[in-house]
Formats: sequence, structure tokens, C-alpha cells
Amino acid sequence: MAKVERFEDLNVWQEARMLANDVYKSILSNDSIRDYPLKDQLNRSSGSVMDNIAEGFDRKGNKEFRQFLTVAHGSNGETKSQLYRSFDRNYITKNQLDQFLKRVENISKMINGLIKYLNKTELTGAKYKVEEEAEFYGLENFEL
Repeated sequence: MAKVERFEDLNVWQEARMLANDVYKSILSNDSIRDYPLKDQLNRSSGSVMDNIAEGFDRKGNKEFRQFLTVAHGSNGETKSQLYRSFDRNYITKNQLDQFLKRVENISKMINGLIKYLNKTELTGAKYKVEEEAEFYGLENFEL
């Protein structure tokens, strides 16, 4: 049985971090886009996904972790909606939108998988057992 001891080890957190960084590079750092309220909200929602995964994990209990994962899931949905607005306002191309949406959907599946795992596990702390379907939980890269 392997243990996850840091939120940085969760693939779902890593994916959320990369998405937030790529959103920043593509939209938020673009000085030609002067829609500051949208840029600010997109920055906050995309960052909120990774932040809530981290905060929930570091609370050290399944119930709180699940609660924070649902908030992260909501922020992920908000990010998705704001990406559509960015596309509708011609801040990103259709190809960029499609690539972002694939990543948002992947993060959503990973969060849902981790919530399902936490719902069924008998473990109650911040260290979680790796199972065969662990790829959905962001836990597949741990050695046994």
C-alpha cells in the first residue's frame, strides 16, 4: 500500500496547476486584452481549483477534503464558463478553447474520481491507498 503524503503528489493538483499557468500565459498575460474583470476572475477561478485541492488535502480528513474538492470542482466549472466568454470575445482561438476544454474536463473527471474514492475508502486520514483505478484519483505514479 502506497501513501500520498503531499498534495503536490496528486496528479489532479499538478494538472490544475498547469492549466492555471497555461491560462495565464494565453490570456492573462496578454496586454492587448483590456477586459480586466474577466482576466481577474479567470485568474482567480483557475487558481482556486489547485488551491482548494491543496487546502482540502492539508486539512487531513476525508470529510473536509471532499468538501474542498467540491469547491475545486465548482471553480473548474467557472473556469470553463470564463474560457467560453474569452472565446466569444475573440481573446482565444477555437483551437485554444478546445484544448483548454479538454483539460478542464480531464480535471473534472479526476476530481470526481477522487471524491468517489474518498467516499468508499475506510481510511480517514490524508494518506490514501493506491488502487487499480488510481489514475482517476491522481495517485497512479506511486511505487508500492
